[in-house]
Amino acid sequence: MSVSSAPLVYRGRFAPSPTGPLHAGSLVAALASWLDARAHGGVWRVRIEDVDTPRCVPGADRLILDQLAACGLHSDEPVVWQSQRGGLYQQALDRLIAAGSAYPCACSRKDIEAALAARGLGRERHQAAVYPGTCRPENGGLRGREPRAWRFRVPDADAVVHWTDQRLGPQTQDVAAAVGDFVLRRADGLWAYQLAVVVDDGAQGITHVVRGEDLSDNTPRQILLQRALGLPTPHYRHTPLVLGPNGEKLSKQNGALALDLADPLAALNRAASVLDLPPASGCVADALASWTAAWASTISAPHRTSAHATPT
Repeated sequence: MSVSSAPLVYRGRFAPSPTGPLHAGSLVAALASWLDARAHGGVWRVRIEDVDTPRCVPGADRLILDQLAACGLHSDEPVVWQSQRGGLYQQALDRLIAAGSAYPCACSRKDIEAALAARGLGRERHQAAVYPGTCRPENGGLRGREPRAWRFRVPDADAVVHWTDQRLGPQTQDVAAAVGDFVLRRADGLWAYQLAVVVDDGAQGITHVVRGEDLSDNTPRQILLQRALGLPTPHYRHTPLVLGPNGEKLSKQNGALALDLADPLAALNRAASVLDLPPASGCVADALASWTAAWASTISAPHRTSAHATPT
């Protein structure tokens, strides 16, 4: 995989999953990532994250691109689909296996929960069970069982990850305690989100990741993968979430309605308000220009860069 040879050039991205059309929360993340790229004089890309094919809705990818276009948000470079990039993910997995950073796992979810229960451990609501390392080579490996998935071996000495989010401030997570060794390739043969997003961000030279706050918890796992693969770590900014009537994050999974774009400027104004940007009038292009200026005013001049350099 190739990495940008011009690290000072800002390269951002918006990476929706085509499990349905964009909703109000999706537009907040899309607008924030676009504004951050424009305010830095950088490149903004769109990547369709469709590796979880059973959850993808036919035609949703094109609908999302149409929704973005209606809001004046156009990718500066050709859109890519993760479902077409399996070769890159396999190369990365092969490198991790060769380095001893990945191993096969035969455990089902039931096996994992049983192993935790035997230790008197459980899991918190809405959180995945922490993998107890059952199939690690030093713990006996597969023990004659058929492998189901491949897992990343969280480094014992460097499991605590520190990073600074550009909105949330200093962050810390002990990945071994919070997650354990995590999946890179699933039991159904599909690529896991964590590996795919790290490989693609590296291959596309992404320098800044702006996305919803619900994805912040993924950051330390991705940083560990970046280190293991010798990839640079982007700057991260996690945007406020749009909440539903029940107080939970608005999402496709809990029935969020498709974005109403009968009036794109109205939809954009609602998204801008979540980002603490002032209301704008006129046409969409004028609104985007005014918000770009407002966003740029919060960015220190030394971080601004020239645009449109393409990674090799």
